[in-house]
Amino acid sequence: MTTAVSPLLTRLAAERATGALLRDRGTLFLEDGRVVHAESPSTPGLDVLLTTGGGLAPERWKEAVDEAGGRRQVARFLVDSGGLADGELEICHLAAIFDAAFFALSPGSGPSRFRRGATHWIGSVRSVPAEAVERETRRRRELLDAVWPYPLLDISPVVPRQAAPGQTVTTRQRILLGQADGVRTPADLAWVLGRPAFHTLLDVRRLAAAGLVETPHTRPVPLSAAPLPDWITEAQSPDVALLRRLRDALEASL
Repeated sequence: MTTAVSPLLTRLAAERATGALLRDRGTLFLEDGRVVHAESPSTPGLDVLLTTGGGLAPERWKEAVDEAGGRRQVARFLVDSGGLADGELEICHLAAIFDAAFFALSPGSGPSRFRRGATHWIGSVRSVPAEAVERETRRRRELLDAVWPYPLLDISPVVPRQAAPGQTVTTRQRILLGQADGVRTPADLAWVLGRPAFHTLLDVRRLAAAGLVETPHTRPVPLSAAPLPDWITEAQSPDVALLRRLRDALEASL
């Protein structure tokens, strides 16, 4: 039997509760037991994903918050005002939910508290079943370890290494390495690049597995390791492709 990532979240989903599930590393907002938004200090928020990482002008985001934040309709305002397409908002919102939930539901995130009835000013975009959030959180933990099992990488400065002769570096990797100055951590890089924090962790672990960034060691390096599967080493950006698959799976389950 699979252990729940968050027993309280599982119970709140069964109760069809509405409110905010608060933990030290983030907050999940629920409506009728489904997750409607999530945020974490460990991750860039929806605003950063849309502006730094996307095509929304920062002033349009500020306008939406000023005009519609008090009514908790920021998302609706962005779309209705022509500042953003429905699909782009939905994909970035899903990215924000799964990204923040990964950190909020992490084992070291402290005790859980629930503020019944609390809502978020972003307003309605898309709700996600709590079990889907738990399942994706668990899958992401396993994926990080499958790529390169050194968690210290996630909180250490990213130190680039010289590529080997003939070694291919993708455009996405090149952009990340260009911002890695030996001081910025993966979290810092996520904010600078406007990318989800989890995907930045995954990129850094892939780069470490390829020998393109230093791995800080707290234990001996394994003498051998199994080759990485093709789906781990493929060069395409995980952000949009993964979220589209998640969205399609959610729609199929409705």
